[in-house]
Amino acid sequence: MSSVMEGVDRLTRIAGQNRVELLLFQLGPAQTFGINVFKVREVLKCPQLRRVPQSNRHVCGVMHTRGRTITVIDLASVLGMPPLAGREDEFVVITEYNGRVQGYLVAKVERIVNLRWDEINPPPRGIGETNYLTAVVTVDKRLIEILDVERVLAEIVGVDDTVSARLCEESATTSRPHHVFVADDSMVARKQITKVLDQIGFTYDVAENGRDAWVALKAAAAEQPILSKYGMLISDIEMPDMDGYTLTKMIKSDPDLKHLYVCLHTSLSGSVNQSMAESVGADRLVPKFVADDLATVVREVVLGE
Repeated sequence: MSSVMEGVDRLTRIAGQNRVELLLFQLGPAQTFGINVFKVREVLKCPQLRRVPQSNRHVCGVMHTRGRTITVIDLASVLGMPPLAGREDEFVVITEYNGRVQGYLVAKVERIVNLRWDEINPPPRGIGETNYLTAVVTVDKRLIEILDVERVLAEIVGVDDTVSARLCEESATTSRPHHVFVADDSMVARKQITKVLDQIGFTYDVAENGRDAWVALKAAAAEQPILSKYGMLISDIEMPDMDGYTLTKMIKSDPDLKHLYVCLHTSLSGSVNQSMAESVGADRLVPKFVADDLATVVREVVLGE
């Protein structure tokens, strides 16, 4: 599947252009799903998987590749579909995000598509909070479901969102006002971030995508200097309608908002992503998700520590 991954380096040129490249794949005959190419390390034909006793029911085994052992998760099983068999005609999508490397078993890999984030929409609100979708988009008259793989990983592996007692105690001793803005399309990520802020005594406003964040920040700046309202912005990068790169670029180009500190809080990793964040003017990039790391950055920025 090396041909599928050709052109990944183009990602370094789309920062601030509100574009994303998705790897499309199928878990069965009825529906096509997508994942940001930037999270994909490689795609392999499914090797023989070794079962792990007493593992999570959605873990179909482990595989060995390039000198490391990788846990393979059956996405069909996670979504309540008939589990895949791990046959040699299936594929494993090796991903890296949130500081972890894991594989996802899929039935078929299709192709990479280049899209504008404003073509991508949040999932319908009527489907509830138990779904694993972070966005949807129509490609060639087909509905593509973009999976919230951060939620998948959090539920299977677990994420520690508890701030250390030391940081909580230090935050309780300050009387300076502290209010931040949070933009993230993932419900799981929003809850993780706001739980950290709650623990260190910070208040916040929240938006579910970059466009809503931009509108809210502009409205706030029309009423008072933006730094009188917010100490910083914590924004995801991958968001429908407007991504975090574009939001950052617009903020840093706006005379009323340009001094707002922008922290991109992302599951994407690597030096390329760091360079992309710097190219649009972000002040900091913090990988998801380490509670103490995020709490420390917030305290440093807002309280000047």
